[in-house]
Amino acid sequence: MKKLIDKIVGFFNEVIEQVKKVTWPNRKEVMGSTVVVITFILIIAIFTGLIDFVLSIVLARLIQ
Repeated sequence: MKKLIDKIVGFFNEVIEQVKKVTWPNRKEVMGSTVVVITFILIIAIFTGLIDFVLSIVLARLIQ
């Protein structure tokens, strides 16, 4: 049982050491990335909406 506890404690100690090595982004980097993601989502949404609109018109004409 003691060996299992030692392994668990060792694991969490390694996790803490690895988290200390992480380079966290600053506020400016996070805001820039957020703007890029939101812009990309809007472009994809507009593209998907246009494709849906065109296909619905084409399908409506084919059904008539």
